Amino acid sequence: MDKNASGVTNGFQELGTGKMMVLGLQHVFAMFGATILVPILTGLSVSATLFCAGIGTLLFHLITKNKVPIFLGSSFAFLAAFSTVAPMLQDATGNAVPNMEKLPYALGGVVCAGGVYVVLAILIKLFGIKRVMKLFPPVVTGPIIILIGLILAPTSLNMASNNWVLAVITMAILIICSTWGRGMIKIVPILVAIFGAYIIAAIVTACGVPWINFTPLAETTGVSMPGFMLPKFEVGAIISFVVVALAAMIEHIGDIAAISATCGKNYLANPGLTRTLLGDGLATSLAGFIGGPANTTYSENTGVVALTKVYDPNVMVIAAVMTVILSFVSAFSDLISTIPTAIIGGVSFILYGMISAVGLRNVTEHHVDFSKSRNVLVAALIFVCGLGFNAMPLTFQVGSVTLSFGGLAVASVVGIVVNAILPGKDYEFKAEEEESLLNAEES
Repeated sequence: MDKNASGVTNGFQELGTGKMMVLGLQHVFAMFGATILVPILTGLSVSATLFCAGIGTLLFHLITKNKVPIFLGSSFAFLAAFSTVAPMLQDATGNAVPNMEKLPYALGGVVCAGGVYVVLAILIKLFGIKRVMKLFPPVVTGPIIILIGLILAPTSLNMASNNWVLAVITMAILIICSTWGRGMIKIVPILVAIFGAYIIAAIVTACGVPWINFTPLAETTGVSMPGFMLPKFEVGAIISFVVVALAAMIEHIGDIAAISATCGKNYLANPGLTRTLLGDGLATSLAGFIGGPANTTYSENTGVVALTKVYDPNVMVIAAVMTVILSFVSAFSDLISTIPTAIIGGVSFILYGMISAVGLRNVTEHHVDFSKSRNVLVAALIFVCGLGFNAMPLTFQVGSVTLSFGGLAVASVVGIVVNAILPGKDYEFKAEEEESLLNAEES
């Protein structure tokens, strides 16, 4: 059985099929809240979105030879493009309803956005990953990983603020299970926290305090086909999504760097950035063809991996298969929708912090020297641009199309450019890293 860098063996042989199934279910819960939020905000089908997340993840693992413990879910980066191309409408009662006339054109943009990933993957294959990786030293990737957690932090606060008591209960259960738990409890603390907090909320609701709304369960239809939809193509819509894709690809690299730091393996070299970009891109294009939003590597699941220290990619495959099956079970979606937002906020509160901690570890392990002003400047600009433009997105007009770039996209571009321009680079790939990169290119 292969061991990860820290000497931990995690897989079917050690954990057993039953435990691996439970771990897979934990990842389903971890990604569920954020994944279904995108279709809720855009008007796309929740069931189709789940189907695309599951199928996209399986396609990603097929292309990357099942080496990277990554789950693909709905990307928030493209929400601005969706709101530009297919803004939500209002019905007679003032409720938001999908823009069914424009949504197919947004899906066409998603298809083309995935194509941009494929083009970059081909360019890396032609010109070499080693040249690309020199643009992403630890002084850039570390702060970007830290920034991912910091940008997501307000989202967890907003969700937790719906019921701070319930959120704190969820966090307390998670911390107790991950710190003092034994056996399976220590491996699936997130699942235990969600179920434990849900049971408490259900008891409180039964006592007359409505912490849970059970209405969706009374209206469930049981089993149904996902709401698939075909794309249409329009130049303006394509431009909106393609420009966002250029920035989202940098986020992809940051996420792969994060999971690499978490697992102690260089996934940027093996299976290689070419394969991970290709997997993400094809999964996104497939989603656009059948009615789902753009996919992205999910930081929530990376947080779960960091917390549980179970690095086996097969857990993600199990989660993906479960997600595909559950996309046909509307009753499950309705059940999950009854989980109070505060519970998801409590879990996210810790998971997003874990992501930033992974970035900090990345900087520390690579001995980034912050006594040098050039390294301080690179990190400072990444943090300020990330947090600043996340609050006030950078927007400009191209013809009739309004383009918008969030904090992570702007910070990533600024960090890469500034690091490339400033003199005094103090990081060189180690001999074994160079060899692994060259081997990745040859394979």
